[in-house]
Amino acid sequence: MSAPIHVIKIGGSQIDDRQFLSRMVETIASIRDQGILPVIVHGGGQEIVRLHDELGVPFEVVEGLRVTSEQSIRLVKMGLNGIANLRIVRYLVNGGLDAIGLNGIDMGLVRVEKYRLGEIDLGRVGKVSAVRTEKLKALLQDGLIPVISPVSLGVDGLSYNVNADHVAEAMAVSLEAERLVFITNVPGVLIAGRPMRALEIGEVEELIGDGHISGGMIPKARSAVAAVKAGVPIALITDLEHYARGEGTAIVRAQ
Repeated sequence: MSAPIHVIKIGGSQIDDRQFLSRMVETIASIRDQGILPVIVHGGGQEIVRLHDELGVPFEVVEGLRVTSEQSIRLVKMGLNGIANLRIVRYLVNGGLDAIGLNGIDMGLVRVEKYRLGEIDLGRVGKVSAVRTEKLKALLQDGLIPVISPVSLGVDGLSYNVNADHVAEAMAVSLEAERLVFITNVPGVLIAGRPMRALEIGEVEELIGDGHISGGMIPKARSAVAAVKAGVPIALITDLEHYARGEGTAIVRAQ
């Protein structure tokens, strides 16, 4: 495709914030006016937690990955494909943008294999093996904004819970996106309280090792590195305000 594509990942906690959603609509409209084609991938962690709590379904998290039982996958699909996805689409459409809600199962967009963490069985947790990019490109050519839940289709035909950062990474690589953007609640990777303008891919693991990159920033930073290694020119870690200005921490290849 001649027009540049930005794959934009937004977190589950952000979609609880009405002000964020309103600003998101303005930002997406602005980049569309610049000729950029957005693809949105979202999480929905808070919705999933609420559903588990309300229905009394236990769950555990191992190294940042939610163990997903047969009972839990039903709630994951409700929270991500239903509540979270529809909320984002509703705001975009109400703001005059032609958005379409999808998940990785629709049209076989995202195929996954069962993911194991060493000897630990995580249940219905998947690892991306393929993205059906021709279907996404057709939607973009029709002027639509895909909004994608990371629930995806296993090669065994089952539904799988997949980390949204990993789905965004795979989308960006497969679509040959100009940019992979992780929208967070901070303006970039912070060192001594100040956002870094750029990091070379070799610096990221060092910063993880010494604790400068920690918590939920780790999977974003590692997905950013993997995407750049696979050919995405820039992966940007930023917040919504700075993304609108083209600012944040750019993860790039060594010069």
